[in-house]
Amino acid sequence: MTAHDGLVRCGWAGTTPDYVAYHDEEWGRPVRGDDLVFERITLEAFQSGLSWLTILRKRDNFRKAFAGFSIPAVAAFGESDVERLLADTGIVRNRAKIEAAVANARAAAELPGGLSALVWRYAEEPGRVPATLADVPASTAGSTALAKELKKNGFRFVGPTTAYALMQAIGLVNDHVADCHVREAVSALRRV
Repeated sequence: MTAHDGLVRCGWAGTTPDYVAYHDEEWGRPVRGDDLVFERITLEAFQSGLSWLTILRKRDNFRKAFAGFSIPAVAAFGESDVERLLADTGIVRNRAKIEAAVANARAAAELPGGLSALVWRYAEEPGRVPATLADVPASTAGSTALAKELKKNGFRFVGPTTAYALMQAIGLVNDHVADCHVREAVSALRRV
């Protein structure tokens, strides 16, 4: 899709400035570090059933509400924190997702080697380059295996589709379409 600035982007990215910025500056670029990966897992879980644009627009509020996505801080959240979050109009107020975020922080804190290392074991080798969004899968064997391992370690709201969205977001796969102006930059980052 060619945007107003003349650049070709993945079809989902050209609809709003929020999407354009996320697409051009973040989506598919490698993200490492336990708290950074925890942030992405949390946001992907909250997105389930909603528009990603809703989550993007509330992202700063999520960061404040969830202590900057510090795994030790969120792992220490108790019932009063869950109630505080349920009253926070700046985030998505869903008890199951809030409780999952706390449980996921606790699970991440217990992982030998850390969350980032676990997730990055599932980085996929470059494969067929998607020509269009129709060529991009909703899940893969790798995302199914990642979801299974996360669940085995106590994570919630991490099915194969959510795991694949995480893989796309943090650069474990490069699903920028063939003619997207960001694709080659992301490919180069993945080789580093």
